[in-house]
Amino acid sequence: MHNKLMRVMVWCLLSLAGISAFAQNKPAAKISGDVVKIGVLTDMSGLYPDIGGQGSVTAAQLAIDEFGGKVLGKPIQLVYADHQNKADVGANKAREWFDTQGVDLIVDVPNSGVAIAVSKVANEKHKLFMIANAGSTRLTNEDCSPYIIHYVYDTYATGGVTGRAVVQNGGNSWFFITADYAFGHSLQDDTSKAIKAAGGKVVGSVLHPLSAPDFSSYLLQAQASGAKVIGLANAGGDTINAIKSAAEFGINKKQTLAGLLVFITDINSLTLQATQNMYVAEGYYWDMNDDTRRLGKRYFAKMNKMPNMAQAGVYSSVLQYLKAIQATGTDDADTVIKKLKETTLNDDFVKGGRIREDGRMVHEFYLFQVKAPSESKYPWDYYKLVGKVPGDQAFQPLSESRCPLIKK
Repeated sequence: MHNKLMRVMVWCLLSLAGISAFAQNKPAAKISGDVVKIGVLTDMSGLYPDIGGQGSVTAAQLAIDEFGGKVLGKPIQLVYADHQNKADVGANKAREWFDTQGVDLIVDVPNSGVAIAVSKVANEKHKLFMIANAGSTRLTNEDCSPYIIHYVYDTYATGGVTGRAVVQNGGNSWFFITADYAFGHSLQDDTSKAIKAAGGKVVGSVLHPLSAPDFSSYLLQAQASGAKVIGLANAGGDTINAIKSAAEFGINKKQTLAGLLVFITDINSLTLQATQNMYVAEGYYWDMNDDTRRLGKRYFAKMNKMPNMAQAGVYSSVLQYLKAIQATGTDDADTVIKKLKETTLNDDFVKGGRIREDGRMVHEFYLFQVKAPSESKYPWDYYKLVGKVPGDQAFQPLSESRCPLIKK
């Protein structure tokens, strides 16, 4: 009995020693600078403040608050800046943040030209850049990078879903009014491919500068083309001003306007009277289900308006980033990116999302039609769901990818 008791005691001591050694050898959480710092780089004063702006900052803060304000016992700090829709300003701010301010992640960045410039800095610095608010498919094709995640939408999804729907409803001839920079070119190209694949045709196009002061000459060219549909390959203030001008000229009574990147915030600015029956392709709508409503109502309490899909995507990207840090015990970019690409993403914005090797976050997309004023029952009740598009149909397939990271 004595020997047996001694053996039990020795076994317990050895077990405790093993546990102690394991605890001592277990790597400690590695957080650079003892703080996780997230930068929202956005448009505060130019063409896209309603698409991003303070709303994106608020959305990022909602995610941080939901997570508890700390990760692995370290504080989470949020900073933001206005890129002024200038690629050099955006790239310089990103470089400053990464080099001297200890920023670990940049999010948002409306304006594809700025996003492409920032992506090059992120790649050079081996830092993570999660894009919620730029649309050019170049970001997952020619300009793809191991450090870029294109999170919410792109021109392939918004233009393709909308273009196919309009052609199927009789809008088979198109004229484009296109913003003359990377985003506009991508949107026209991707929508044109979808239109032709659906049996439609493109009869012409015209380019306009970013933040065009007057759309009358472009609209008159579109009117003279005789096209059934005028495709607006632009966004934000340009789309809003083009639609307002078309109404003033009476063009929208004879030809159909197709906004190829329209946000719910744009509908709110334009009113249902001006946009009723318009098709809209989006990756999020606040009034779809209990989860989307929960996020929408939390955001509304802060901003007195509902989030658009990009702002909801900022919330989701920040939340998923923090979850990946929690799971891996570090904010090292390579480790966090690897974890994100292994994870099925679920939150109040996305269900079943996955991040491909080209950086594209693939998720379900939706086709909505804008309600008539008589159909809207309460504030921000703007959309009726027409169809759901699975992610692998909404976004460009890898078989068509021009991303150097993809091995074919």
